[in-house]
Amino acid sequence: MADQLTFDASALGNWTNETRFDVTRERLAAYAEATNDPIPAHRAGDVASPVFAIVPVFESLMEPALEVVPLSLIGRIVHGEQDFRFHRPIRPGDELVAKATMTGWRGKPNGTAACVYLTTHTAAGELVNEQYVTFFVRGFDTGDTVGEQAPEHAFDEQLRTRGSVAKVCQHVDDDQTFRYSPAAGDPMPIHLDEQVAKDAGLPGIIAHGLCTMAFTSWAALTELADADVTRLRRLAVRFAKPVLPGQDLTTEFWHADTTDGVSRYAYETTTDDAVVIKDGLAEITGA
Repeated sequence: MADQLTFDASALGNWTNETRFDVTRERLAAYAEATNDPIPAHRAGDVASPVFAIVPVFESLMEPALEVVPLSLIGRIVHGEQDFRFHRPIRPGDELVAKATMTGWRGKPNGTAACVYLTTHTAAGELVNEQYVTFFVRGFDTGDTVGEQAPEHAFDEQLRTRGSVAKVCQHVDDDQTFRYSPAAGDPMPIHLDEQVAKDAGLPGIIAHGLCTMAFTSWAALTELADADVTRLRRLAVRFAKPVLPGQDLTTEFWHADTTDGVSRYAYETTTDDAVVIKDGLAEITGA
């Protein structure tokens, strides 16, 4: 049966309908609180923390996959990678317009990686951010590579010989998922219901991957950008393993290079000696 399943290449490049999102100071502050973000401007809702950018596009995330991936495989989809390109921060009062399209896929023996590209503009047409979301369809290999894949951001292992430039230790609270879920608008039950999570083969409730990514974003800003979100141009990660509430995170950064005023930092996040975020990349101006 599985051999008869195929992805629908004819749906690649089809854009979803636009969705609109009104940004409020209260929503920005709630997201910062839910991700333990210590930066005052974020906590006050003066400007969005970087990973808040996922909230206005959330309704558009899965729609392209529903057109390309067979319905019987939708339950196997996990969020594999996330790549934000920031053109300017989100601020209270913004009316944002988001849309998405699937650009391609790449089959592998353990599953298939499929890329969704999303854009967020203001109602007036100003580009706010671009996002590449790589979904991974576990256990199904299409056997081919079709269309465009997400840009690479692999960790250069040679950087370890230089020594890291920053290391940040953080704690995931026991109630983190229950605070993050309403702030992000993400009701997935594996983050809220112990039995549902165990039925899915997990050890229990797991933290939202984007919540963990948000932790790494404020680590990068506080250590490398003087807590100034306007300096962050790109933030990309690969989700390697689930994070459990109550665990401690350690995020370590290595300086890769600086070109045309933009510094690139590779990073990874570990917990209990396991790597939970791989191939992290932060691009920061003015450093």
